[in-house]
Amino acid sequence: MAFVTGAGQGVGRAIAQRFGAEGAAVAVTDVNIVAARAVAEEVLAAGGRAIAIGVDVTDYDGVGSAVDSTVTEFGRLDIVVNNAGNVGTDARGWTMKPFWTTEPDEWQSFINVNLFGVLNVCRHAIPVLIEQGVGGRLISIVSDAARTGEPKLEVYAAAKAGAAGFTRSIAKSVGRYNITANSIALGTMWGPGYAAMDCEQLAERMKPYLIRRPGQPEEAAALAAHLASAEADWITGQTYPLNGGISTS
Repeated sequence: MAFVTGAGQGVGRAIAQRFGAEGAAVAVTDVNIVAARAVAEEVLAAGGRAIAIGVDVTDYDGVGSAVDSTVTEFGRLDIVVNNAGNVGTDARGWTMKPFWTTEPDEWQSFINVNLFGVLNVCRHAIPVLIEQGVGGRLISIVSDAARTGEPKLEVYAAAKAGAAGFTRSIAKSVGRYNITANSIALGTMWGPGYAAMDCEQLAERMKPYLIRRPGQPEEAAALAAHLASAEADWITGQTYPLNGGISTS
């Protein structure tokens, strides 16, 4: 049984679909309940099992209720994917600008979603996994900016690095319960913004990449599915780059 945050679109949607196709019941959670319902319907239409839950990962109590609802519905919890993220925007719009021109209130949304969102979900999910006594999987979707840094997205990179560091640390705490914890560090992933670019714009954007195209959400889903599988039972505390070669270390 998989609990996937930010599953209403993009990478989260692809992960929910992949897990559903592989036989897992999926709690499709998203701050946008309409989007979550649409993805849950896609999983159901493909023959899987799914429920949709509207939840803001920055709402500690709301996350707890979502985890409780999932366990009530499916009777258990096996896989937790922290995918919900705030990628370069806050409530006032795009914030790619030098850090020294920003204000503290601009930092908070990045930290709340990308770091505290992961903490909130894990705080509620881990006791369930431990109590079940059969192990489990924690997977955090972070950014390659967490590994290499990103100009004008310093706070975002810091929050994602914090999530990756937390995931590595929690792996050391829960390993004795046969719970693994790993991160996937994404490079540029395909989305609506890139669909709107012409060929020259896209080529310019992808110049730093060895494989000069955006990653596909399905590629992230494939790696998440592997980390959730029995084949990855001895893999924990790792951060896996999925980045088309923009960084090679």
